[in-house]
Amino acid sequence: CRSVVTIHDCIHLMFPQYLPNRMAYAYARASIWSAARKASRILTVSEASKRDILHFFDVPPDKIEVVYNAIDERFWNRPDEGEVGRVRERYQLNSRFVLYVGNIKPHKNLVRLIKAFDQVRKTPGLEDVKLLIIGDEISKLPALRRAVHSYKLHKEVRFLGYVRDETLAILYRLASAFAFPSLYEGFGLPALEAMASGTPVVTSNVSSLPEVAGDAAVLVDPYNVSDIADGLVRVLTDPALAADLSRRGLVRARDFSWERSVARTHEIYRQVAA
Repeated sequence: CRSVVTIHDCIHLMFPQYLPNRMAYAYARASIWSAARKASRILTVSEASKRDILHFFDVPPDKIEVVYNAIDERFWNRPDEGEVGRVRERYQLNSRFVLYVGNIKPHKNLVRLIKAFDQVRKTPGLEDVKLLIIGDEISKLPALRRAVHSYKLHKEVRFLGYVRDETLAILYRLASAFAFPSLYEGFGLPALEAMASGTPVVTSNVSSLPEVAGDAAVLVDPYNVSDIADGLVRVLTDPALAADLSRRGLVRARDFSWERSVARTHEIYRQVAA
């Protein structure tokens, strides 16, 4: 029958070293290829992901449609001040902090973020800054804990694990900067959530992230620890830059709409079904 397949990204093919074995890579490649070949249309979430699909699979470019993701409305809503106070008290947020939100996986580049954060704290005036990391399954990346111990950042880096979306929306707004130095993203929702929250964003200059962030973030080389650190230092020490990024981020985030994405997806399904 006719079909439409959505391929969010090609991460398993881009980073096969993070898969458990060669069979996992073969399975990922075969399953994606089969779906892409048989489908009448392919949906993906960024031009970067479209380029990756075309790189790995011989399919006609006009068969692939880019339909962007968007964010939940809760990130647009200003939270209740009483709830903000409770979150601040619960997590003892008494000083400035840099926030990371996302999976705890190797391609998220958190070990380099820890190293960069160590450099940030050595900058005069930034000795009090903390780093909050939100994400599950921290135990699966022991290198992250080793990095914290190696740089003696036990009291400065906090792993909060999973938090409710309502709490997450508040943490975005309380953060002085949002760090997202990922090596690869099909789209990169956390960066967009931070921008919608008015938080200055420092993110990678690779994959889909420049496409999503536009001119509303500081873009850094995610493979260069010093570049990540420099980007964070710029945001944390330049109030005018932070305010400008906050303003640009709010405007940029409005460019992405579930209403428009749903309408386009519906249109594509109707075309295939016709």
